[in-house]
Amino acid sequence: MRILLSNDDGIFAPGLNTLAKRLAENPKHEVYVVAPDRQRSATGHSLTLHKPLRVQPIELDANIKGAWSTTGTPSDCVKLAISQLLESPPDLVISGINAGPNLGADVLYSGTVAAAMEGASMNFPAIAVSAVKAETAVFKVGAEFIHNFLDIFMEFPRVARGLINVNIPAQAAEGKVLGVRATELGIRLYNDHFEKRSDPYGRDYYWLSGHAIEEGEAEASDVHAVKLGYISVTPVTFNMTDRQAVENLSNLKALNELSYTRS
Repeated sequence: MRILLSNDDGIFAPGLNTLAKRLAENPKHEVYVVAPDRQRSATGHSLTLHKPLRVQPIELDANIKGAWSTTGTPSDCVKLAISQLLESPPDLVISGINAGPNLGADVLYSGTVAAAMEGASMNFPAIAVSAVKAETAVFKVGAEFIHNFLDIFMEFPRVARGLINVNIPAQAAEGKVLGVRATELGIRLYNDHFEKRSDPYGRDYYWLSGHAIEEGEAEASDVHAVKLGYISVTPVTFNMTDRQAVENLSNLKALNELSYTRS
């Protein structure tokens, strides 16, 4: 299987390299890595449009067929890899392993999920994988799980523009994972706070801080499962159309009669 790996933590991130090395150990896989040259977390599904992208070949594990770093975003990496850097299209796109969870509303901001979604939007099977704790033991559990999950995943029916979002619980650091759960996206909003500071020249600037709110999550959610110690496997689609609202608006007389020219 030809596998393209990317991430948002950068080309030398331990999570990415642990996963790449584990997958490349399997002689059935050809592993290629295209990732940002630096930290690109929380970039969402952004693309670089107003400046050139630079690419640098990188030496990683000997079993990895090819690796490149780019000056672009995670989405840039996947788009560039498939359209230019790889000689043949991949069979699968995987993003991660991210240092930190991507649960609930995190998927809207996550560069990790965005890289996988870029692959999905180009009609490739795609997985995003994240670890609650950025520790070697957790990354190894995540890498082993993804390696063993691939046969199931590739046979599983895919939804257009969809991906699988995987999160590895912190309990993996102690070898206490309780199992695997198929889950729905939780809420996981944040208690955001902008701290106002001043630089040495007296100019104000703001630093975003805060913490995730995990109370009140449904038992079927990824947030709840990971908190208990389960690996969460969440099918995600980015067709966000509210179909019931479309029907309601279509039947709304006032909307159909609304004027849009000035009298």
